[in-house]
Formats: sequence, C-alpha cells, structure tokens
Amino acid sequence: MASSDTVLLVIDAQESFRARADDWAATANPAVLDNIALLVADARGRGERVVWITHSEPGSGGVFDPAQGFVRVMDELGPLDSEDAVTKTTINAFLSTDLDERLRSAGVRRVVVCGIRTEQCCETTARAAADLGYEVDFVTDATTTSAIPASGPLAAVSGEDIMRRTESILAARGFATIIRTSDRTGIAAAR
Repeated sequence: MASSDTVLLVIDAQESFRARADDWAATANPAVLDNIALLVADARGRGERVVWITHSEPGSGGVFDPAQGFVRVMDELGPLDSEDAVTKTTINAFLSTDLDERLRSAGVRRVVVCGIRTEQCCETTARAAADLGYEVDFVTDATTTSAIPASGPLAAVSGEDIMRRTESILAARGFATIIRTSDRTGIAAAR
C-alpha cells in the first residue's frame, strides 16, 4: 500500500467509450491515453496510490451496461491487481461509492484527476473532491471529451472549447489547480 497523501484518480478510461467508435474517433484529445499512462507510471514511481474508476449503468443495455462487457479499464493502461478499483453509477465518483472512506482511511489529502469526459465525470468529481476538503490537481491534457452538437435552441460546442471552459471554471472558482501532464511527470506530454 502506498504511503503518500496524494492519489491519482483515473476516471472512466474504459472500453465503453471506444465502443462508440465514431465518437471516440472524434475525441478532442487523441493523446489522452498516452498522458494517462505517463501519470500512472509517475504516481507508481512516487509511491502514490492509483485508483481506477469505471462507470456502470446496470440494465441499461448500452455501452455502460456491465452485461455488454465494455465496463473495464482500457487494456493498454495496465491497471495492477494491487491497485484500487471503484465502480460508480453516478457522474460524481464519490456519491455512489466508498471512495471518500477509502481515501480518508489512507490519509489522502490531494487528488490528481484525469480520465474521460473532461466536463462530465472528471469535472464533477473534481468539484465534489474540493467540496469534501481535498486539494485537487486537474490534469486537463490527460482528459478528453467530444463535441456537443447543436440541438434546438442549444449551440454546438467543440470538444476543445469544452476542455478550455472546464479549465477556466475549475481554476477561477477555486475547485482545482490546473496542471499539465508534464508539470507532474517532468516528461513532455503527448499531443
């Protein structure tokens, strides 16, 4: 068990997203998996915990339904059996899990957030972590999302704009410190 007071939360880096092939092909940050892998290697080297979080929608019949076989961490990220795995059923990784109890019992004070859907599960979890009293580092270049198409009165928003907006709001409103993979690892991140 790692003894650091910092933990890396890898949120929803799961096959469910690749199962939506067109959406995955249009991801705003094609380097996301390379950057997550750099963060994981760095955390392990520092003796920090890595927590693998997946999203599940049992009985939905979609790509997040565990019966479909996609609710698993992407193989190339190589989670270790000794690392914590948490499955959530809500956007916020704390609400439907025992994540807060696990982190508090390990003496964690800082969470480093990366993963898939910058503005959805990653941002929501970062905000919840801040509300719970954790210091939060949000590694935007180790997150990704996809564009939101126009619908009725709602304007289209590019994935890149979503990522920039998320950085601005989290930082300006005091929820997180925005960092890059290279800030944490000292290694140039993939682009």
